[in-house]
Amino acid sequence: MIRGGRRPPATGWSVVPRLVRGAPPAVLVVVGALSLLVGLLIVTRPLTSLVLLTVYVGLSAVFSGLARIIAAPETPLWSRLVFGGLWIALGLAVLFGLGRTLELLPEIIAVLLVLGGLASIYDAASRGSVSQRVLAGVWGGTQIAFGVLSYAWPDVTVLLVAVIFGVRTIVFGATLLVRAVRAFVEGRRSVPATGLPAASVPASTTRRRRARAVWLAVGRYALSALLVVLAAGGWWANSWFEDGAQVVDAFYDPPAIVPYDHGRLIRSDDFSGQKPAGADVRRILYTTRDANGQPAVASALVIVPQDPPPGPRPVVVWNHGTTGVARGCAPSLRDASATKWAIPGLDQAIANGWVVVASDYSGQGAPGVFPYLIGRGEARSSLDAVIAARELDGITLSSRTAVWGHSQGGHAALWTSQIADDYAPDLDVRGTALLAPAAEPVALAEELTSGDANALLSILISWVLVPYADTYDDVDLSRYIAPGSEAIVREMTQRCPSEPGVIVSVATALGVSEDRPLFVGDLTAGALGRRLEDNTPTGPWTQPILVAWGDQDEVIPPHLQREFVDRLCAEGNQVRSLEYRGYDHLRTLLPGSHFVPVLIEWTDARFRHSDTHVDDCSG
Repeated sequence: MIRGGRRPPATGWSVVPRLVRGAPPAVLVVVGALSLLVGLLIVTRPLTSLVLLTVYVGLSAVFSGLARIIAAPETPLWSRLVFGGLWIALGLAVLFGLGRTLELLPEIIAVLLVLGGLASIYDAASRGSVSQRVLAGVWGGTQIAFGVLSYAWPDVTVLLVAVIFGVRTIVFGATLLVRAVRAFVEGRRSVPATGLPAASVPASTTRRRRARAVWLAVGRYALSALLVVLAAGGWWANSWFEDGAQVVDAFYDPPAIVPYDHGRLIRSDDFSGQKPAGADVRRILYTTRDANGQPAVASALVIVPQDPPPGPRPVVVWNHGTTGVARGCAPSLRDASATKWAIPGLDQAIANGWVVVASDYSGQGAPGVFPYLIGRGEARSSLDAVIAARELDGITLSSRTAVWGHSQGGHAALWTSQIADDYAPDLDVRGTALLAPAAEPVALAEELTSGDANALLSILISWVLVPYADTYDDVDLSRYIAPGSEAIVREMTQRCPSEPGVIVSVATALGVSEDRPLFVGDLTAGALGRRLEDNTPTGPWTQPILVAWGDQDEVIPPHLQREFVDRLCAEGNQVRSLEYRGYDHLRTLLPGSHFVPVLIEWTDARFRHSDTHVDDCSG
């Protein structure tokens, strides 16, 4: 006697397949084709279709909630109502709060994943075979794990969600098309429901079902193992990224009350990183003014020769190049920031008895908005570092000051010399040395955005856009970026190029660049263009200027340096310029550079007021 079969209770997180069951094949063709196209659009164009993705996430959450409520009647009613109701509520919140939730999408997804994980764990504890319980439990834990990780990496979450939901939609659409084709081939007018009537199940079918059940159990265990590997890999990657990031310790947190005057020392401490031979290195926290002239706090390194010649010591103000724009990107947090690999000619400067003061600028190390290519903010931080260093015990600083800077620091150095007479009149700036300077932000923006977009360029532009938008009320970030991409752009500014997490920024930028550019506005137009122009240093510079760059510079095109020198000469400045064959963007400052001896000799002549070659403009 053949025992009648009983169809298992309907379960699952999608109610849509049951809505189309029994529908005419033509309906399935339409629904399947549309689903396939939508899925392909989401996967291949995640940013362009971000609104569509958000709508899909909202509808999917609503459908999943309905499926939870109406499925598995043996599940307690409270469980179906609680989990299903929360999914429906979140889905409706996504749909009706669309304008807000574009930026909140990662957080919404995280909550949905946690809820789905809790529901799966409850299912694992309440019903099903052993393999079903194992898979449900592991799947629940995996969802919760990735829900937590979504908070740590919101920009990646958006793209991963696009892929996951897009693939899910593609599979659903393809399945419907296959079912429709089968119905057409067999001449049916509708797609039958799955399962056979109890009385019509032959013995051979029963054996096949048993074999199928065994293979399904094996598949569930294999899938469970894969999910465990994925969850463990996600947590390992998260730990690796976090361990590689710089930790901003309590030294950089300003006290509740700080002096109002700029250039006041708040605290100092020994630097724990590498120290050059014959020198002591201290880090300092001090007061300054930000780009808008408001009180701020900044940090710096002060490198002092251990056995200097008698008398007040000349000061070299070092303005560092691009290290990122987040707090953790401060050079004083890095082990090798007080070495000849980070500051050109440092060993020779120490041997000459010079004190080197290297500001992080405000917003790095200390809290605040980092003034990336924002001249007054950079310059005030540098000048105030020198003023504050005078309060250190055992150091006597001369007013004789030379200003050096590389790349972004070249821009900062020009501004430091430009405003020194008004902002720090006690300092006697004798000369300004620029290594591959980012001297003219507008020209650089035009040059960088004239070519094809790439991941590194996207990250660099985010480093300019976000600080400008956070510093100036008239710069609207949304005008210059793709709709809905602010979370992605801002996350790029939270990682430093020296930490492993920058891989996430690069991967995100690459993924988005396959879709459409992140930055859609003309960076030199509107308020941003005016602010970039306002941050172009214009002088006057009464002291000599030394400029050096490489003819293979991959960051700042050499022709921009030549044009900059021509402008300085036309304005009557004393400029000595050197272009080094075969040098890239960093080569001028590294040990072994032919420019380093020139820099030391030129600076020494400035301190001594000695005669030396300072002007190529009239040659």
